[in-house]
Amino acid sequence: MTATTITSTAQRVPRRAIFGFALSSRQTWGLLFVAPYIAIFLGFVVFPVGYAFWLARSPQLYVELAKDPIFLRTAVNTLVFLIVAINIKMVLALFLSGFFTHKRWWVKILAVLFVLPWAVPSIPTIISVRFMLNPEWGVINQLIFKLTGDDGPNWLNDPTLALSLSMVVHIWKSLPFWTLILLAGRLAIPLELYEAASVDGAGARHRFAYITWPSISTLYVTCTLLSMIFTVGDFNSVYLLTGGGPADLTHVLATLGIRYLRLDQVGLAMASIVCCLPLVLPLVFFMMKRLSR
Repeated sequence: MTATTITSTAQRVPRRAIFGFALSSRQTWGLLFVAPYIAIFLGFVVFPVGYAFWLARSPQLYVELAKDPIFLRTAVNTLVFLIVAINIKMVLALFLSGFFTHKRWWVKILAVLFVLPWAVPSIPTIISVRFMLNPEWGVINQLIFKLTGDDGPNWLNDPTLALSLSMVVHIWKSLPFWTLILLAGRLAIPLELYEAASVDGAGARHRFAYITWPSISTLYVTCTLLSMIFTVGDFNSVYLLTGGGPADLTHVLATLGIRYLRLDQVGLAMASIVCCLPLVLPLVFFMMKRLSR
């Protein structure tokens, strides 16, 4: 009797035909609420990405990229940026996360100051660093090298030094975030394990090797993969500090497209961005594979 009543009630629910599909009033309202988000996703994600692939569809564009010495230098810069900056950043984050586990009042103050570079927007902070590195009136040359009677180096005029400073800025800006992630991983380790190890006479090095590292090694690898994905798309650290200079020798793949856009070479700009995919897609694949476990 109950089943018959439910069936008859469901049959009385009014349904409307939308694009040839019969929808109930609840489904119609749900579609109306979801439609703006779908439209935004299609307009601001699917269309720009699809249009970029369409502009970069010609194989001749990649032949021109391969012949451009600036592109080859940019690919090398990107690999150096990834290998050097990420490893230094993650190792520092690992050990700083151990430092910030100490429960002292001055450590808490240092933690707040440490997080500020990550919390402050990139544009004012990185441009401030660029002003500080100015060879004529920058704070660094004025306060340090003037005391010795030396003018000081032109920090951003040497490609190797400028790229190194870009990596330093990248590490400085993103280090607090990864330190907090690894700190959360450390705090999740039960204190009883450390207490038992101390009773057995284990020192700090042994506690790290046999308790801390096995507990957060998976988190560390996951953070490293994520950091690599984020670093490939890091535009601010290089462009705001060096602008790709001097002589376009400090570009990375995230900033090279701007150079081609300035030269009115839109196809090459999109092709240079598409060239990031062989670097990003394997990282995303390994990342999703680890998360699925």
